[in-house]
Amino acid sequence: MNMRFYILIAAMSVVACQKTGNDIEGSYRLLESTTIKGKDTIHVRVDTTKTEMIKVINASHFAFFNHDKNQGKDSTAAFVSGGGTYVLEGSTYTENLDFCTYRPWEGKQFTFAISLKGDTLIQEGMEELPELGIKQHITEKYIRIK
Repeated sequence: MNMRFYILIAAMSVVACQKTGNDIEGSYRLLESTTIKGKDTIHVRVDTTKTEMIKVINASHFAFFNHDKNQGKDSTAAFVSGGGTYVLEGSTYTENLDFCTYRPWEGKQFTFAISLKGDTLIQEGMEELPELGIKQHITEKYIRIK
């Protein structure tokens, strides 16, 4: 047989064995976040004994869930969730927030720089909602849940 045939078969085998989808697909737990509003900076390391935030990303959609771990029985009571579609172009990650417990945020689009270093996902960018008086830069660091 022709050598080109063997090269073609080898190349097709390599392509067939490669991972499909994109590398950010998975489930993540928030480790820490930084929010900068004007001159104020708020840095939070998540105390996982008190609260937990999970972000799930599949091929076309994302969702996040944040809640207190005391089942709403004290001052930490909270539940926030949202989700929608996203587009990933290189390291530019754009969320279309279709659903959110903070209803005025629904239908908004947010663009972030995103990077994946091992099992750590870092998302950062501006959240701007002039009609709500929100203009803040956020950085969130997540760890992949295995």
